[in-house]
Amino acid sequence: MARVTAFVMIKTEGRRASEVAQRIAELEHVAEVYSVTGVHDLIAILHLPAYEQLAEVVPDQIAMTEGVTETETTLAFRAFTRRELDSAFDIGLS
Repeated sequence: MARVTAFVMIKTEGRRASEVAQRIAELEHVAEVYSVTGVHDLIAILHLPAYEQLAEVVPDQIAMTEGVTETETTLAFRAFTRRELDSAFDIGLS
């Protein structure tokens, strides 16, 4: 079964990013939450068994978390690891 990876960019009220991050990190399917620079305050990485679950997790849980003012979600198509990238550019020279 394919796993869905989503990145949820989150804006929070005032200086509540740490508090909000801790709450979101406890939710099912949330693998990690990062505080970040830029337009958004947090980025949550979600791993779900099906796309349909995004309709529950993002609007019903993350967006409803106290202190969250806005979310924006991006889905991953494919993950690239360092190993895959190294082999893709390997031309056979040692």
